[in-house]
Amino acid sequence: MAGQKTDARDVHVGRRIAEQRKKASLTQKRVAERFGMSAAQLQKYEKGTNRISAIHLDSFSRMTGVPVSYFFEDLAHAEEDAAGFSEPPQRPYAAEDSWDGLVEVVARHVTEHFSEERRKEFASAIRALDAKLRG
Repeated sequence: MAGQKTDARDVHVGRRIAEQRKKASLTQKRVAERFGMSAAQLQKYEKGTNRISAIHLDSFSRMTGVPVSYFFEDLAHAEEDAAGFSEPPQRPYAAEDSWDGLVEVVARHVTEHFSEERRKEFASAIRALDAKLRG
């Protein structure tokens, strides 16, 4: 895929693709034609020079009869300790917890995701809620 640097994972997946293609007695030309690409492009996937798309990998797994997970088996996870893109795990709010934690989370979310105008509207809504609760 354009602009993305490949790494050892792409090489591993590419080797698995080449293994399965050969086991299924498929030529690079035949597989490439089925995908609508050149044999040279498929060769780049097999060498790990280019990263294969999930759609092509799924199609290839169907073509060869192996699950998509096969291509990732025995893959070394050198970056296991690196932070991912996911948010930190959520913890359920317990009634005995201080409201300060909830206020902090909501304030951070509003600050990060709301425009200045929307923040003012939100603050106004909180004041209105406070007034209603006070009677």
